[in-house]
Amino acid sequence: MSEHHTSLEWKRESEDFTYESYNRHHEWIFNGGVRVPGSAAPDYRGDPAKVNPEEAFVAALSSCHMLTFLDIATKKRLIVDQYRDQAVGYLEKNEKGKLAMTRVTLRPRVTFGGASPPSASKIQELHDVAHRECFIANSVTTKVTVDWE
Repeated sequence: MSEHHTSLEWKRESEDFTYESYNRHHEWIFNGGVRVPGSAAPDYRGDPAKVNPEEAFVAALSSCHMLTFLDIATKKRLIVDQYRDQAVGYLEKNEKGKLAMTRVTLRPRVTFGGASPPSASKIQELHDVAHRECFIANSVTTKVTVDWE
């Protein structure tokens, strides 16, 4: 249906190349020229001021859920004024003993406008459908839960 391309650039900055010495920072380059400074997670000798792959993974799931939710809301003629999420992902050993992002919890908080905001059961239904239809969530084996209020 569609293709999505990114580029990555990294260059060694240390004299030698050992686990302790090589630099972890790099850049992700997206279409349109957006450059995002990346690094390893701080636990793996990365720079906490840069985005790490684990955070990007969680952000991709959060963003996909939100965009799917907003699409569904427009089709239901609901008015969304604000959407915030404080998502968290867990890097831990999976059933094969390998490190993996095994689970992600999305914590969306949605503010509705309009004369008649949806009920709690309708909001739950919107999140359920958004989760089922989110193509990023459908692409991973990570358990993704939605904890909304």
